[in-house]
Amino acid sequence: MDKSIEWADNTLILLDQTRLPFVVEFKEYRGHREVAEAITTMVVRGAPAIGAAAAYGFVLGAMEYPGSDKADFLEYMEEVRNALGATRPTAVNLFWALRRMEDTLRELSERELPEIRQGLLAEANSIAEEDVLINRKIGEFGNEVIAEGARILTHCNAGALATVGYGTALGVIRAAHGAGKNIRVYADETRPLLQGARLTAWELLQDNIPVTLITDSMAGYLMQKGEIDVAIVGADRIAANGDTANKIGTYSVAVLASVHNIPFYVAAPTSTIDIKLSSGAEIPIEERNKSEVRELFGQRVAPEEVETINPAFDVTPAKYITGIITEKGIVTTPYPSNLLKIMVR
Repeated sequence: MDKSIEWADNTLILLDQTRLPFVVEFKEYRGHREVAEAITTMVVRGAPAIGAAAAYGFVLGAMEYPGSDKADFLEYMEEVRNALGATRPTAVNLFWALRRMEDTLRELSERELPEIRQGLLAEANSIAEEDVLINRKIGEFGNEVIAEGARILTHCNAGALATVGYGTALGVIRAAHGAGKNIRVYADETRPLLQGARLTAWELLQDNIPVTLITDSMAGYLMQKGEIDVAIVGADRIAANGDTANKIGTYSVAVLASVHNIPFYVAAPTSTIDIKLSSGAEIPIEERNKSEVRELFGQRVAPEEVETINPAFDVTPAKYITGIITEKGIVTTPYPSNLLKIMVR
């Protein structure tokens, strides 16, 4: 499928993922606060895609500045960074991309504003272009662990929609499909926002990759019946010890896979590894609006007065992860030392 993120004529163009699979609509953004809102409301979602969108949002912020005073401009850009950084706390790629943009701004700070803006745009373009290449490398390495005829379980959406292009977990699946391995994918629906049902199923069908949609509660049943060979998911943040935050429900899949002796892989770029966090206990977990649990497409499916919780992510302990597939290779236990090695490679 085509990219879900594009830059053209000083405009960020995003595929509105809140409307898929019913409507394919691209929206245009010309201001950083609009981009922040798009990230918050999940028009754009998925850790690498959020990072790229935030980088372009940073560029739009620089273009919006109406004055010519350099000191005032730099102070204004701090506000831009803070607005974008306040959108979603769990996905570390957001902060990684913003740090790259801030570093670029610092390097260019002595130049004139037009040159600074051009330099920031070049950096955002690099982040986007690198993402596609990184995902393809992840696919190449991940393809090595996919057997002929493998039946693959995935949770949420870690495909081209969650990245600038190609995907992480779905990048592995695309590579295996492209290699003619006759695979079949089982996609968890991924409540409460149904990213698996709405996005993963749609995305795989676009590429003619065999996919079967299941409810989240069916995964254990299929494993028990011997119908799953491997599980592959994406990640929003990976701690130094290998603990991994991903969409809520991932932990359940990992535990079930462990019980049934099924390999469980995480596919993510090294930018998702947060080496500063010693364990998953330090990963901030986003709490979203409770109405998402009570409603489905705006239609209430539970009593309005019932109490709910809505953590967007959970953390899978490293002991349940067979390997972490990155653009630099597959990392296995012991994660603390091996993740550090791959980060400096």
